[in-house]
Amino acid sequence: MPADIPAPTATAATDRAPHPRFAVGVLAFCGVVVAVMQTIVVPLLPHIPALTGATPAAASWLVTVTLLTGAVFTPVLGRVGDMYGKRRVLVASLGVLVMGSVLCAVSSHIGVLIAGRALQGAALAVAPLGISILRDELPPERVLSAVALMSSTLGIGAAIGLPVAALVVENFDWHTMFWVSGAVGVIDIVLVLWFVPESPLRTRGRFDAVGALGLSGALVCLLLAVTQGADWGWTSTRTVGLLVAALVVALVWGAYELRVPTPMVDLRVSARPAILFTNVAALLIGFAFYANSLVTAQMVQEPKSTGYGPGASIVVSGLCLLPGGVMMVALSPVSARISAKYGPKVSLALAAGVIAAGYVVRYFTSHSLWLIIAGATVVASGTAIAYSALPALVMRGVPVSETGAANGLNTLMRSIGQAFCSATVAAVLANLTFLVGGRTAPTLHAYQVVFLIAAGAALAALLVTLCLPGSRTPATGTVEESRDTPGDRKDGVRTMPIQESA
Repeated sequence: MPADIPAPTATAATDRAPHPRFAVGVLAFCGVVVAVMQTIVVPLLPHIPALTGATPAAASWLVTVTLLTGAVFTPVLGRVGDMYGKRRVLVASLGVLVMGSVLCAVSSHIGVLIAGRALQGAALAVAPLGISILRDELPPERVLSAVALMSSTLGIGAAIGLPVAALVVENFDWHTMFWVSGAVGVIDIVLVLWFVPESPLRTRGRFDAVGALGLSGALVCLLLAVTQGADWGWTSTRTVGLLVAALVVALVWGAYELRVPTPMVDLRVSARPAILFTNVAALLIGFAFYANSLVTAQMVQEPKSTGYGPGASIVVSGLCLLPGGVMMVALSPVSARISAKYGPKVSLALAAGVIAAGYVVRYFTSHSLWLIIAGATVVASGTAIAYSALPALVMRGVPVSETGAANGLNTLMRSIGQAFCSATVAAVLANLTFLVGGRTAPTLHAYQVVFLIAAGAALAALLVTLCLPGSRTPATGTVEESRDTPGDRKDGVRTMPIQESA
Protein backbone atom coordinates (compact mmCIF):
# COMPACT_ATOMS: atom_id res chain seq x y z
CA MET A 1 0.00 0.00 0.00
CA PRO A 2 1.45 3.37 -0.98
CA ALA A 3 2.34 5.51 2.00
CA ASP A 4 1.72 9.20 2.65
CA ILE A 5 5.03 11.00 2.39
CA PRO A 6 5.87 14.68 2.39
CA ALA A 7 7.42 16.21 -0.66
CA PRO A 8 10.92 17.67 -0.26
CA THR A 9 10.89 20.58 2.14
CA ALA A 10 12.26 23.11 -0.33
CA THR A 11 9.61 22.33 -2.87
CA ALA A 12 6.85 22.48 -0.30
CA ALA A 13 8.02 25.84 0.97
CA THR A 14 8.29 27.24 -2.54
CA ASP A 15 4.85 26.01 -3.62
CA ARG A 16 2.90 27.10 -0.57
CA ALA A 17 0.69 30.11 -1.15
CA PRO A 18 0.82 33.13 1.16
CA HIS A 19 -2.88 33.26 2.06
CA PRO A 20 -4.28 29.74 2.52
CA ARG A 21 -7.24 31.06 4.57
CA PHE A 22 -8.91 32.05 1.29
CA ALA A 23 -8.37 28.65 -0.29
CA VAL A 24 -11.94 27.45 0.31
CA GLY A 25 -13.53 30.34 -1.56
CA VAL A 26 -11.03 30.16 -4.41
CA LEU A 27 -11.41 26.42 -4.88
CA ALA A 28 -15.20 26.64 -4.71
CA PHE A 29 -15.13 29.38 -7.37
CA CYS A 30 -12.98 27.15 -9.57
CA GLY A 31 -15.46 24.31 -9.14
CA VAL A 32 -18.40 26.51 -10.14
CA VAL A 33 -16.57 27.79 -13.22
CA VAL A 34 -15.69 24.29 -14.39
CA ALA A 35 -19.26 23.07 -13.83
CA VAL A 36 -20.64 26.04 -15.78
CA MET A 37 -18.42 25.04 -18.70
CA GLN A 38 -20.17 21.68 -18.89
CA THR A 39 -23.60 23.24 -19.53
CA ILE A 40 -23.03 26.50 -21.39
CA VAL A 41 -23.51 24.99 -24.86
CA VAL A 42 -26.89 23.38 -24.06
CA PRO A 43 -29.02 26.44 -25.04
CA LEU A 44 -26.82 26.85 -28.11
CA LEU A 45 -27.27 23.30 -29.48
CA PRO A 46 -30.45 23.94 -31.54
CA HIS A 47 -28.64 26.83 -33.30
CA ILE A 48 -25.29 25.11 -33.94
CA PRO A 49 -26.26 23.56 -37.33
CA ALA A 50 -27.23 26.98 -38.71
CA LEU A 51 -24.20 28.72 -37.16
CA THR A 52 -21.58 26.19 -38.24
CA GLY A 53 -23.09 24.22 -41.10
CA ALA A 54 -22.80 21.03 -39.05
CA THR A 55 -25.40 18.28 -38.81
CA PRO A 56 -27.48 17.97 -35.62
CA ALA A 57 -25.66 14.68 -34.89
CA ALA A 58 -22.29 16.44 -35.09
CA ALA A 59 -23.58 19.30 -32.92
CA SER A 60 -24.58 16.83 -30.19
CA TRP A 61 -20.89 15.94 -29.80
CA LEU A 62 -20.34 19.33 -28.17
CA VAL A 63 -22.01 17.80 -25.10
CA THR A 64 -20.96 14.17 -25.58
CA VAL A 65 -17.23 14.88 -25.87
CA THR A 66 -17.09 16.76 -22.55
CA LEU A 67 -18.74 13.80 -20.89
CA LEU A 68 -16.15 11.44 -22.37
CA THR A 69 -13.06 13.50 -21.55
CA GLY A 70 -14.40 14.41 -18.10
CA ALA A 71 -15.00 10.75 -17.29
CA VAL A 72 -11.54 9.73 -18.49
CA PHE A 73 -9.47 12.53 -16.97
CA THR A 74 -11.22 12.96 -13.61
CA PRO A 75 -9.90 9.76 -11.94
CA VAL A 76 -6.61 9.88 -13.86
CA LEU A 77 -5.75 13.47 -12.88
CA GLY A 78 -6.91 12.77 -9.34
CA ARG A 79 -4.30 10.02 -9.15
CA VAL A 80 -1.64 12.21 -10.77
CA GLY A 81 -2.38 14.91 -8.21
CA ASP A 82 -1.92 12.44 -5.35
CA MET A 83 1.51 11.50 -6.74
CA TYR A 84 2.95 14.75 -8.12
CA GLY A 85 1.14 17.61 -6.40
CA LYS A 86 -2.55 18.46 -6.26
CA ARG A 87 -2.25 22.22 -6.80
CA ARG A 88 0.13 21.68 -9.70
CA VAL A 89 -2.34 19.38 -11.47
CA LEU A 90 -5.23 21.71 -10.58
CA VAL A 91 -3.49 24.62 -12.29
CA ALA A 92 -2.74 22.45 -15.31
CA SER A 93 -6.43 21.45 -15.52
CA LEU A 94 -7.50 25.08 -15.45
CA GLY A 95 -4.92 25.82 -18.15
CA VAL A 96 -6.49 23.11 -20.33
CA LEU A 97 -9.90 24.72 -19.75
CA VAL A 98 -8.54 28.07 -20.93
CA MET A 99 -7.07 26.47 -24.04
CA GLY A 100 -10.38 24.81 -24.83
CA SER A 101 -12.28 28.06 -24.33
CA VAL A 102 -9.96 29.96 -26.67
CA LEU A 103 -10.30 27.27 -29.35
CA CYS A 104 -14.09 27.57 -29.21
CA ALA A 105 -13.92 31.38 -29.17
CA VAL A 106 -11.80 31.76 -32.33
CA SER A 107 -13.57 29.31 -34.62
CA SER A 108 -16.98 28.33 -35.99
CA HIS A 109 -15.75 25.03 -37.44
CA ILE A 110 -17.48 22.10 -35.76
CA GLY A 111 -14.26 20.05 -35.56
CA VAL A 112 -12.42 22.82 -33.74
CA LEU A 113 -15.39 23.39 -31.44
CA ILE A 114 -15.52 19.70 -30.52
CA ALA A 115 -11.77 19.73 -29.81
CA GLY A 116 -12.18 22.79 -27.60
CA ARG A 117 -15.07 21.22 -25.73
CA ALA A 118 -12.98 18.08 -25.19
CA LEU A 119 -10.34 20.19 -23.45
CA GLN A 120 -12.99 21.92 -21.34
CA GLY A 121 -14.34 18.54 -20.24
CA ALA A 122 -10.92 17.42 -19.02
CA ALA A 123 -11.04 20.22 -16.42
CA LEU A 124 -13.80 18.41 -14.49
CA ALA A 125 -10.98 16.96 -12.36
CA VAL A 126 -10.83 20.32 -10.55
CA ALA A 127 -13.53 19.24 -8.07
CA PRO A 128 -11.87 16.09 -6.67
CA LEU A 129 -8.47 17.82 -6.68
CA GLY A 130 -9.94 20.70 -4.70
CA ILE A 131 -11.47 18.29 -2.19
CA SER A 132 -8.09 16.62 -1.73
CA ILE A 133 -6.35 19.94 -1.11
CA LEU A 134 -8.96 20.95 1.47
CA ARG A 135 -8.58 17.64 3.29
CA ASP A 136 -4.82 18.09 3.44
CA GLU A 137 -4.70 21.75 4.44
CA LEU A 138 -7.65 22.63 6.67
CA PRO A 139 -7.98 21.97 10.40
CA PRO A 140 -10.29 19.04 11.23
CA GLU A 141 -13.23 21.20 12.33
CA ARG A 142 -13.40 22.93 8.93
CA VAL A 143 -12.97 19.97 6.60
CA LEU A 144 -16.57 18.76 6.39
CA SER A 145 -18.11 22.16 5.62
CA ALA A 146 -15.42 23.05 3.09
CA VAL A 147 -15.63 19.70 1.31
CA ALA A 148 -19.44 19.95 1.28
CA LEU A 149 -19.25 23.32 -0.48
CA MET A 150 -16.63 22.11 -2.94
CA SER A 151 -18.62 19.03 -3.88
CA SER A 152 -21.83 21.04 -4.32
CA THR A 153 -20.19 23.33 -6.87
CA LEU A 154 -20.85 20.70 -9.54
CA GLY A 155 -24.58 21.21 -9.11
CA ILE A 156 -24.34 24.94 -8.45
CA GLY A 157 -22.44 25.53 -11.68
CA ALA A 158 -24.92 23.46 -13.69
CA ALA A 159 -27.80 25.57 -12.33
CA ILE A 160 -26.00 28.82 -13.13
CA GLY A 161 -24.67 27.81 -16.53
CA LEU A 162 -27.99 27.39 -18.34
CA PRO A 163 -29.49 30.86 -17.68
CA VAL A 164 -26.15 32.61 -18.22
CA ALA A 165 -25.64 30.85 -21.54
CA ALA A 166 -29.23 31.57 -22.58
CA LEU A 167 -28.76 35.29 -21.90
CA VAL A 168 -25.56 35.34 -23.97
CA VAL A 169 -27.15 33.43 -26.86
CA GLU A 170 -30.08 35.85 -27.02
CA ASN A 171 -28.15 39.11 -26.59
CA PHE A 172 -24.53 38.66 -27.81
CA ASP A 173 -22.43 36.87 -30.37
CA TRP A 174 -22.26 33.24 -29.24
CA HIS A 175 -18.43 33.27 -29.23
CA THR A 176 -18.61 35.77 -26.35
CA MET A 177 -19.37 33.13 -23.75
CA PHE A 178 -16.19 31.25 -24.66
CA TRP A 179 -14.07 34.40 -24.45
CA VAL A 180 -15.58 35.09 -21.03
CA SER A 181 -14.98 31.52 -19.86
CA GLY A 182 -11.35 31.72 -20.99
CA ALA A 183 -10.83 34.98 -19.12
CA VAL A 184 -12.43 33.61 -15.97
CA GLY A 185 -10.21 30.53 -16.27
CA VAL A 186 -7.11 32.76 -16.29
CA ILE A 187 -8.41 34.54 -13.19
CA ASP A 188 -8.88 31.14 -11.54
CA ILE A 189 -5.27 30.20 -12.24
CA VAL A 190 -3.98 33.44 -10.72
CA LEU A 191 -6.16 33.00 -7.63
CA VAL A 192 -5.06 29.40 -7.14
CA LEU A 193 -1.37 30.30 -7.45
CA TRP A 194 -1.76 33.10 -4.92
CA PHE A 195 -4.20 31.71 -2.34
CA VAL A 196 -4.09 27.89 -2.51
CA PRO A 197 -1.18 26.03 -0.84
CA GLU A 198 0.40 22.95 -2.35
CA SER A 199 0.04 19.93 -0.11
CA PRO A 200 3.42 18.44 0.87
CA LEU A 201 1.90 14.94 0.84
CA ARG A 202 2.78 12.59 -2.02
CA THR A 203 2.06 8.97 -2.85
CA ARG A 204 5.04 6.70 -3.40
CA GLY A 205 5.40 4.59 -6.51
CA ARG A 206 5.22 4.94 -10.27
CA PHE A 207 2.22 6.19 -12.18
CA ASP A 208 0.19 3.28 -13.54
CA ALA A 209 0.06 4.29 -17.22
CA VAL A 210 -1.26 0.91 -18.37
CA GLY A 211 -4.02 1.07 -15.77
CA ALA A 212 -4.93 4.60 -16.87
CA LEU A 213 -5.15 3.51 -20.52
CA GLY A 214 -7.26 0.47 -19.62
CA LEU A 215 -9.67 2.52 -17.53
CA SER A 216 -9.91 5.14 -20.30
CA GLY A 217 -10.61 2.51 -22.95
CA ALA A 218 -13.37 0.86 -20.94
CA LEU A 219 -15.00 4.21 -20.13
CA VAL A 220 -14.88 5.49 -23.72
CA CYS A 221 -16.47 2.28 -25.05
CA LEU A 222 -19.19 2.32 -22.39
CA LEU A 223 -20.07 6.00 -22.64
CA LEU A 224 -20.01 6.05 -26.44
CA ALA A 225 -22.49 3.17 -26.49
CA VAL A 226 -24.74 4.83 -23.90
CA THR A 227 -24.72 8.33 -25.39
CA GLN A 228 -24.96 7.30 -29.06
CA GLY A 229 -27.11 4.17 -28.69
CA ALA A 230 -30.36 5.99 -29.41
CA ASP A 231 -29.03 7.31 -32.75
CA TRP A 232 -27.21 4.14 -33.78
CA GLY A 233 -29.87 1.75 -32.49
CA TRP A 234 -29.55 -0.14 -29.21
CA THR A 235 -29.21 -3.47 -31.04
CA SER A 236 -26.89 -2.16 -33.76
CA THR A 237 -23.48 -3.73 -34.32
CA ARG A 238 -21.67 -0.58 -33.16
CA THR A 239 -23.61 -0.25 -29.90
CA VAL A 240 -23.45 -3.91 -28.93
CA GLY A 241 -19.80 -4.13 -30.01
CA LEU A 242 -18.83 -1.17 -27.83
CA LEU A 243 -20.67 -2.60 -24.82
CA VAL A 244 -18.95 -5.96 -25.25
CA ALA A 245 -15.59 -4.22 -25.69
CA ALA A 246 -16.19 -2.19 -22.52
CA LEU A 247 -16.89 -5.36 -20.57
CA VAL A 248 -13.84 -7.22 -21.93
CA VAL A 249 -11.47 -4.28 -21.39
CA ALA A 250 -12.85 -3.75 -17.86
CA LEU A 251 -12.26 -7.40 -16.92
CA VAL A 252 -8.70 -7.40 -18.29
CA TRP A 253 -8.02 -4.03 -16.65
CA GLY A 254 -9.35 -5.28 -13.30
CA ALA A 255 -7.13 -8.37 -13.39
CA TYR A 256 -4.10 -6.19 -14.17
CA GLU A 257 -4.89 -3.67 -11.42
CA LEU A 258 -4.94 -6.42 -8.81
CA ARG A 259 -1.36 -7.38 -9.70
CA VAL A 260 0.48 -4.03 -9.80
CA PRO A 261 1.98 -2.53 -6.59
CA THR A 262 0.65 1.01 -7.18
CA PRO A 263 -2.55 0.61 -9.24
CA MET A 264 -4.47 3.38 -10.93
CA VAL A 265 -7.48 2.35 -8.83
CA ASP A 266 -6.99 0.25 -5.70
CA LEU A 267 -9.73 -2.30 -6.37
CA ARG A 268 -9.26 -3.97 -2.99
CA VAL A 269 -10.11 -0.71 -1.25
CA SER A 270 -12.85 0.13 -3.77
CA ALA A 271 -14.49 -3.26 -3.21
CA ARG A 272 -14.97 -2.63 0.50
CA PRO A 273 -18.66 -2.06 1.29
CA ALA A 274 -18.05 1.47 2.59
CA ILE A 275 -16.56 2.57 -0.76
CA LEU A 276 -18.47 0.26 -3.12
CA PHE A 277 -21.91 1.26 -1.84
CA THR A 278 -20.91 4.93 -1.77
CA ASN A 279 -19.92 4.79 -5.44
CA VAL A 280 -23.12 2.96 -6.41
CA ALA A 281 -25.11 5.60 -4.53
CA ALA A 282 -23.19 8.31 -6.39
CA LEU A 283 -24.16 6.76 -9.74
CA LEU A 284 -27.84 6.66 -8.74
CA ILE A 285 -27.80 10.19 -7.32
CA GLY A 286 -26.11 11.44 -10.51
CA PHE A 287 -28.92 9.84 -12.53
CA ALA A 288 -31.65 11.35 -10.35
CA PHE A 289 -30.08 14.82 -10.30
CA TYR A 290 -29.48 15.07 -14.05
CA ALA A 291 -33.08 14.26 -14.93
CA ASN A 292 -34.07 17.45 -13.10
CA SER A 293 -31.79 19.62 -15.23
CA LEU A 294 -32.59 17.90 -18.53
CA VAL A 295 -36.34 17.95 -18.18
CA THR A 296 -37.00 21.32 -16.55
CA ALA A 297 -35.55 23.54 -19.29
CA GLN A 298 -37.32 21.58 -22.04
CA MET A 299 -40.63 21.24 -20.24
CA VAL A 300 -41.15 24.93 -19.52
CA GLN A 301 -40.45 25.76 -23.18
CA GLU A 302 -43.22 23.47 -24.42
CA PRO A 303 -45.92 25.64 -26.07
CA LYS A 304 -49.28 26.19 -24.43
CA SER A 305 -50.92 24.32 -27.30
CA THR A 306 -49.64 21.07 -25.75
CA GLY A 307 -52.12 21.55 -22.92
CA TYR A 308 -49.44 21.47 -20.25
CA GLY A 309 -46.51 23.61 -21.42
CA PRO A 310 -46.06 27.18 -20.09
CA GLY A 311 -44.50 28.34 -23.40
CA ALA A 312 -41.61 30.10 -21.63
CA SER A 313 -38.59 31.56 -23.43
CA ILE A 314 -35.14 29.99 -23.41
CA VAL A 315 -33.96 32.56 -20.84
CA VAL A 316 -36.90 31.90 -18.52
CA SER A 317 -36.33 28.15 -18.83
CA GLY A 318 -32.76 28.63 -17.63
CA LEU A 319 -33.80 30.93 -14.80
CA CYS A 320 -36.13 28.21 -13.50
CA LEU A 321 -33.04 26.33 -12.29
CA LEU A 322 -31.52 29.28 -10.42
CA PRO A 323 -33.51 28.81 -7.18
CA GLY A 324 -32.12 25.29 -7.05
CA GLY A 325 -28.60 26.65 -7.42
CA VAL A 326 -29.20 29.09 -4.55
CA MET A 327 -30.48 26.26 -2.37
CA MET A 328 -27.37 24.22 -3.14
CA VAL A 329 -25.19 27.05 -1.83
CA ALA A 330 -27.36 27.48 1.27
CA LEU A 331 -27.65 23.79 2.12
CA SER A 332 -24.03 22.68 1.76
CA PRO A 333 -23.10 23.91 5.30
CA VAL A 334 -26.35 22.41 6.63
CA SER A 335 -25.38 19.07 5.15
CA ALA A 336 -21.95 19.38 6.77
CA ARG A 337 -23.53 19.98 10.18
CA ILE A 338 -25.82 16.96 9.75
CA SER A 339 -22.82 14.83 8.77
CA ALA A 340 -20.79 16.09 11.73
CA LYS A 341 -23.56 15.30 14.21
CA TYR A 342 -25.16 12.16 12.79
CA GLY A 343 -22.72 10.96 10.14
CA PRO A 344 -22.64 11.32 6.33
CA LYS A 345 -24.64 8.10 5.98
CA VAL A 346 -27.63 9.86 7.55
CA SER A 347 -27.08 12.90 5.33
CA LEU A 348 -27.03 10.81 2.16
CA ALA A 349 -30.13 8.84 3.17
CA LEU A 350 -31.97 12.08 3.93
CA ALA A 351 -30.86 13.52 0.59
CA ALA A 352 -32.11 10.53 -1.39
CA GLY A 353 -35.49 10.77 0.35
CA VAL A 354 -35.76 14.50 -0.41
CA ILE A 355 -34.92 13.91 -4.09
CA ALA A 356 -37.59 11.20 -4.36
CA ALA A 357 -40.12 13.49 -2.67
CA GLY A 358 -39.24 16.27 -5.09
CA TYR A 359 -40.06 14.07 -8.07
CA VAL A 360 -43.37 13.08 -6.48
CA VAL A 361 -44.16 16.80 -6.25
CA ARG A 362 -43.15 17.22 -9.90
CA TYR A 363 -45.35 14.31 -10.99
CA PHE A 364 -48.51 15.97 -9.66
CA THR A 365 -47.67 19.66 -10.36
CA SER A 366 -46.58 19.79 -14.01
CA HIS A 367 -49.17 22.31 -15.23
CA SER A 368 -47.97 25.40 -13.34
CA LEU A 369 -44.66 27.18 -13.97
CA TRP A 370 -44.25 28.12 -10.32
CA LEU A 371 -44.97 24.60 -9.11
CA ILE A 372 -42.51 23.22 -11.68
CA ILE A 373 -39.88 25.55 -10.22
CA ALA A 374 -40.82 24.47 -6.68
CA GLY A 375 -40.46 20.78 -7.53
CA ALA A 376 -37.15 21.35 -9.29
CA THR A 377 -35.88 23.28 -6.27
CA VAL A 378 -36.79 20.45 -3.90
CA VAL A 379 -34.84 18.00 -6.07
CA ALA A 380 -31.87 20.40 -6.18
CA SER A 381 -31.99 20.72 -2.39
CA GLY A 382 -31.72 16.97 -1.98
CA THR A 383 -28.87 16.91 -4.49
CA ALA A 384 -27.00 19.55 -2.48
CA ILE A 385 -27.14 17.42 0.65
CA ALA A 386 -26.12 14.30 -1.29
CA TYR A 387 -23.20 15.90 -3.10
CA SER A 388 -21.95 17.25 0.21
CA ALA A 389 -22.16 13.86 1.95
CA LEU A 390 -20.57 11.69 -0.76
CA PRO A 391 -16.96 12.93 -0.41
CA ALA A 392 -17.16 12.61 3.37
CA LEU A 393 -18.15 8.96 2.95
CA VAL A 394 -15.31 8.42 0.47
CA MET A 395 -12.71 10.02 2.73
CA ARG A 396 -13.84 7.86 5.62
CA GLY A 397 -12.65 4.73 3.87
CA VAL A 398 -9.56 5.58 1.80
CA PRO A 399 -5.94 6.44 2.63
CA VAL A 400 -5.02 10.10 2.73
CA SER A 401 -2.60 9.37 -0.12
CA GLU A 402 -5.49 8.30 -2.39
CA THR A 403 -8.00 11.07 -1.68
CA GLY A 404 -7.73 12.59 -5.16
CA ALA A 405 -8.06 9.31 -7.02
CA ALA A 406 -10.91 8.07 -4.80
CA ASN A 407 -12.94 11.28 -5.11
CA GLY A 408 -12.18 11.32 -8.82
CA LEU A 409 -13.65 7.84 -9.10
CA ASN A 410 -16.72 8.93 -7.11
CA THR A 411 -17.17 11.94 -9.40
CA LEU A 412 -16.80 9.58 -12.35
CA MET A 413 -19.66 7.46 -11.04
CA ARG A 414 -21.88 10.55 -10.94
CA SER A 415 -20.94 11.26 -14.57
CA ILE A 416 -21.78 7.71 -15.62
CA GLY A 417 -25.14 8.08 -13.87
CA GLN A 418 -25.74 11.30 -15.79
CA ALA A 419 -24.88 9.57 -19.08
CA PHE A 420 -27.39 6.80 -18.42
CA CYS A 421 -29.95 9.42 -17.40
CA SER A 422 -29.45 11.37 -20.62
CA ALA A 423 -30.00 8.23 -22.71
CA THR A 424 -33.06 7.24 -20.68
CA VAL A 425 -34.69 10.67 -20.86
CA ALA A 426 -34.06 10.91 -24.60
CA ALA A 427 -35.61 7.48 -25.18
CA VAL A 428 -38.71 8.23 -23.09
CA LEU A 429 -39.36 11.67 -24.59
CA ALA A 430 -38.81 10.36 -28.13
CA ASN A 431 -41.22 7.45 -27.80
CA LEU A 432 -44.12 9.00 -25.88
CA THR A 433 -45.19 11.78 -28.26
CA PHE A 434 -48.23 13.30 -29.97
CA LEU A 435 -48.89 15.74 -32.82
CA VAL A 436 -49.73 19.30 -31.84
CA GLY A 437 -49.63 22.44 -33.99
CA GLY A 438 -47.97 20.55 -36.85
CA ARG A 439 -45.08 19.31 -34.72
CA THR A 440 -44.29 16.26 -32.63
CA ALA A 441 -43.98 16.94 -28.91
CA PRO A 442 -43.55 14.74 -25.83
CA THR A 443 -46.76 14.02 -23.98
CA LEU A 444 -47.24 15.07 -20.38
CA HIS A 445 -47.17 11.38 -19.52
CA ALA A 446 -43.64 11.17 -21.00
CA TYR A 447 -42.38 13.74 -18.52
CA GLN A 448 -44.22 12.01 -15.69
CA VAL A 449 -42.57 8.70 -16.61
CA VAL A 450 -39.18 10.43 -16.37
CA PHE A 451 -40.11 11.73 -12.92
CA LEU A 452 -41.08 8.23 -11.78
CA ILE A 453 -37.84 6.71 -13.11
CA ALA A 454 -35.76 9.43 -11.42
CA ALA A 455 -37.68 8.94 -8.15
CA GLY A 456 -36.98 5.22 -8.44
CA ALA A 457 -33.26 5.94 -8.84
CA ALA A 458 -33.35 8.12 -5.71
CA LEU A 459 -35.13 5.41 -3.71
CA ALA A 460 -32.58 2.86 -4.93
CA ALA A 461 -29.85 5.23 -3.71
CA LEU A 462 -31.63 5.33 -0.34
CA LEU A 463 -31.61 1.53 -0.11
CA VAL A 464 -27.93 1.35 -1.06
CA THR A 465 -27.11 4.01 1.52
CA LEU A 466 -28.84 2.01 4.25
CA CYS A 467 -26.49 -0.88 3.37
CA LEU A 468 -23.44 1.22 4.21
CA PRO A 469 -21.60 -0.06 7.28
CA GLY A 470 -21.88 2.06 10.40
CA SER A 471 -19.00 3.44 12.47
CA ARG A 472 -18.77 4.76 16.00
CA THR A 473 -15.58 6.75 15.50
CA PRO A 474 -15.75 10.39 16.59
CA ALA A 475 -16.28 13.12 14.03
CA THR A 476 -12.90 14.74 13.66
CA GLY A 477 -13.11 15.59 9.97
CA THR A 478 -9.56 14.49 9.07
CA VAL A 479 -6.46 12.83 10.39
CA GLU A 480 -2.98 14.01 11.02
CA GLU A 481 -1.10 13.14 7.85
CA SER A 482 2.36 13.60 9.32
CA ARG A 483 2.16 10.73 11.80
CA ASP A 484 0.30 7.52 12.52
CA THR A 485 -1.79 7.31 15.65
CA PRO A 486 -3.70 4.38 17.09
CA GLY A 487 -7.03 4.01 15.39
CA ASP A 488 -5.98 5.89 12.26
CA ARG A 489 -5.37 2.70 10.34
CA LYS A 490 -7.68 -0.12 9.47
CA ASP A 491 -6.40 -3.03 7.41
CA GLY A 492 -3.34 -0.98 6.57
CA VAL A 493 -5.33 2.00 5.31
CA ARG A 494 -5.23 5.31 7.06
CA THR A 495 -8.72 6.79 6.90
CA MET A 496 -10.57 9.94 7.80
CA PRO A 497 -12.68 9.32 10.91
CA ILE A 498 -16.23 10.58 10.39
CA GLN A 499 -19.03 10.04 12.84
CA GLU A 500 -21.61 7.57 11.62
CA SER A 501 -24.85 6.46 13.15
CA ALA A 502 -24.94 2.98 14.54
